[in-house]
Amino acid sequence: MDIGANLKAIRKSRGLSQRELAKRAGVTNSTISMIEKNSVSPSVSSLKKVLSGIPMSLVEFFSADIAEADTAPVVYRQEELLEIGSDDVSMKVVGKAFPNRALSVLSEIYPPNTNSGDDMLQHDGEESGIVIEGRLELTVGDDVFVLEAGDSYYFDSNRPHRFANPFEETCRIFSATTPANF
Repeated sequence: MDIGANLKAIRKSRGLSQRELAKRAGVTNSTISMIEKNSVSPSVSSLKKVLSGIPMSLVEFFSADIAEADTAPVVYRQEELLEIGSDDVSMKVVGKAFPNRALSVLSEIYPPNTNSGDDMLQHDGEESGIVIEGRLELTVGDDVFVLEAGDSYYFDSNRPHRFANPFEETCRIFSATTPANF
């Protein structure tokens, strides 16, 4: 395992500068820099102290090769998208092979008279999307909205919600949800 590359990848994924991580962990900037460059091999206690600034345990740090994100695919061709929808509704996940994804990005197609299911959906996180083509009926709580091409939505996924296309034309949506559920 490349400890330096993993530390750098984790730090960047959390949006931390070397200076900020050093401040949080109570070490010098040069300590973080030298570890990331593999100029020094930190002791277990030193690494534990640095990881406390993220925060992350040693087990979490060593259980996943976070540096894989640097070698993960950047482009995902249409035929590479993972289909997770039902027979009627197409939902394709963008970036399924990306390690430690924080969100799910979906390309969705609702043919006429289809929906996300009879039951309302409800889960932790947030959802956002934009209608690319057609119209969409979006129910969030007790509110029902009709969105047209170019309209978008953003809501807390803890609120009961449902997607439907009761219209005569196909609806295409590009959406994102957190956390990455798919």
